Amino acid sequence: MGELVSRLSTEMSSLVRGELELARLELTEKAKHTGKGAGAFGAAGLVALYGVGALIATAILALALVMDAWLAALLVGVVLLLIAGGIALFGKKQVSEGVPMKPERATANIKRDMEAVKHHRHAEDRIVRRTP
Repeated sequence: MGELVSRLSTEMSSLVRGELELARLELTEKAKHTGKGAGAFGAAGLVALYGVGALIATAILALALVMDAWLAALLVGVVLLLIAGGIALFGKKQVSEGVPMKPERATANIKRDMEAVKHHRHAEDRIVRRTP
């Protein structure tokens, strides 16, 4: 019986170490993908910024043909700020849906393993109590 308990303890330690390693690998993979995605968005945003700047200048110059230049610039600026607000709200929603970042599979596995150990210990206790 002592050998079984010792073996269970050793195997449980190995199992917990394995689950912790799985959690580490899972979080590392998620972080790599998140970092690459953020970098790509940053690069795309920089290039788009220059393109949008050119289009904004074009819109202001086009509107300046039918109204004062200062009014054309003001109108375009207000529209851009409204668009920025909408995009910011969308981004906030997306970020809130993406957190918390946690290793879901590893967490579920550890919970399942702990339940199995508890069940095994209860069964072991019942066997020991029945033994005369």
